[in-house]
Order: sequence, then C-alpha cells, then structure tokens
Amino acid sequence: MSTIAFIGLGNMGRPMAGFLLKAGHQLRVYARRPEVFQNEAKHLIEAGAVACASPAEAAQGADFIITNVMGTQDVADVLHAGADAAIQTAKPGAICIDHSTIDPQGAKDIAAVMASKGVSYVDAPVSGGVKAATEGTLVMMMGGSDQDVAKVKEIVKNYAKTITHIGGVGHGQVAKLCNQIAQVINIQGVAESLRFAQANGADLQKVFEAISGGMAGSRMLDLMGPKMVSRDFKAGIEARLHAKDFFLVKDAATKSHLDMPALQTVAIQLEKLMESGWGYDDTSSLLKVLEA
Repeated sequence: MSTIAFIGLGNMGRPMAGFLLKAGHQLRVYARRPEVFQNEAKHLIEAGAVACASPAEAAQGADFIITNVMGTQDVADVLHAGADAAIQTAKPGAICIDHSTIDPQGAKDIAAVMASKGVSYVDAPVSGGVKAATEGTLVMMMGGSDQDVAKVKEIVKNYAKTITHIGGVGHGQVAKLCNQIAQVINIQGVAESLRFAQANGADLQKVFEAISGGMAGSRMLDLMGPKMVSRDFKAGIEARLHAKDFFLVKDAATKSHLDMPALQTVAIQLEKLMESGWGYDDTSSLLKVLEA
C-alpha cells in the first residue's frame, strides 16, 4: 500500500479520500480550514487519516500527492508557490495527481516546476459531481506520461469507474473543459426550451416527458429538466463551479482566437446568474436568469 497526501477536503475530496482509506492506503490530509478535521472530515481522522497543518507536512514521505482544490493558482500555491508548499518536502519519484479543473497551460507550468525537483505530475480532472464521488463512480480524464498514468490508475481506480488517458500533461484539462462546454451549453438549451414552454402556457412536466423520449433526450435533460420543472434549485453541482470552469474556457478560446458563439452567449448568462447571487445554487438556475 502507498502513503498518500490528500490536499483539499471539500464535498468532492472527502469521499474520494475515504475510498483510499478503505483500500488500505496510509493517508496524510490537509485542509485550508483546520476546523474541517473536527467537523466534516472528522470521520476520516477517526478512520486513520493523519491531519496535517500544511501541504508540506502532508507531502512528507508521500508516494502520491493528490490535490483537489478550486483553481489554477490554488493548485500552484499548495504544490510549489505557497510558504508551506508540498514541493518543500516531496520526495523525488513522488507523483502529483491533480483532480482540480484548471487552465491547461497552468497544468503544464506546474508540472515543469515539480519536475525540477524530481516529482512527476498527472492532471486528472473528474466529472460526475458529488454523487459520483460518493459512489466511487467518477469519470476521469488524464494528462501525463504513459508510465506515470499507469501508476496513478492503480490509485484512482478506488473512486473512478471510467479512466481515459487523453495525452500529455494538460490534455486531461483540455478534455475536462470540452466536457464543460458541452454540458453547460446543454443546460442552457434545456432552460430555454422550458422557458419557451412556460411562456406559451404549456404544462412543463408534460413537455419534459415528451421531449426527453425523443431526439432531444440527453443526460443533462434528464438531470436538469426535473429540477427546473419542480423549481428545485438546491445544488447538485454549484453553479459557481460551472461558471469558474466556463470562464476558463472563454479565456482560453479568446487567447487562441477561436470563434465560439454559443460559449460566449452562455458565459453571459452565467455572469448574470452569479450577479444575481445564485452561485451556490444548482446550475439549473439558468432558468431563473431567463425569467428575470
């Protein structure tokens, strides 16, 4: 079994860490908020995980350093840029596994810094949300060398059901952002369809049932349609996270001079959603933006 540093114990990270403990790995965990160890992550400590005061302490002696934090700078801070970053104690030969969704170029830059200390890096963002993390059925997209990815698969198979090696470092992030483009534009399409039905006085439940069985059927329609019909906007995936990822894509597309009109339109809708204070609600709240 391996010694694993797990950095980031949010709604996704906690169940993932739990699966590693159940598999028999030694876990050294770090959370930005120390009170997490007495509250949300208390069960991990009781199950044998070692609470650490910094990323550097967590990484000491670790074979794998897993990060699951918010954005590109957050990953850089805990791995190499912060005062107590993992790079200070990481042993040569260790492998970083980053489950965060970040800028593909940022992933390459972080990998280069870690490589200067003999530490490998695999970007491995996930899809499926908290439900899949809790069930151990995440979909994972990887970027890294064949050798590193083969080793990482043996670790992440504990909480991922579908693992695809896309290519070199950064390509896992490219695939994840492609996933977000298709996913969130689809959610906007569902919202517009139901808003059109609503404006014309049609029964939303019946419209949903009719179109979900036809060519318009999709996973996003099945997931988001009932939420919109019942007006249950409690977060499955917080809209602010989709917005963060979508703005990453928008910036990357702008830098590459790519014409992506649907992306640009939906980005505006997400900005309105955030401005309305619905960032911690579900992304199905895009319907409320149309109604405003």
